[in-house]
Amino acid sequence: MLADRLKRLTATGLLDRQNDPNHRQKGIYSLTESSIQLVPLLAHMAAWGRRHTHPSRELSVRAEILEKGGPALWDAFMAELRHLHLGAAPPARSVFDELQAAYLKAIQLRKKA
Repeated sequence: MLADRLKRLTATGLLDRQNDPNHRQKGIYSLTESSIQLVPLLAHMAAWGRRHTHPSRELSVRAEILEKGGPALWDAFMAELRHLHLGAAPPARSVFDELQAAYLKAIQLRKKA
């Protein structure tokens, strides 16, 4: 099932596949510019989900940060994705690190409760 989904995403231009030089049967998948440009849409969908499905704090904290950060944060996130997947210059900030730190903090708070 996963292989079929990866093939579909590659065929629609949302993923790019390169052969893994270390293993004949494996591939290395990267986001394309088209998929990176979905970040604002995904941030809006995550914000909607936070408001209407009431997920746990640790599962929703990243969506909250993206919602509050708005277009400036989304642009920084897309710049980081372009660096990681398309070889663009490294960005000035790491949104990934910010999101991960918030997630880990939420997990620690849950464990203390």
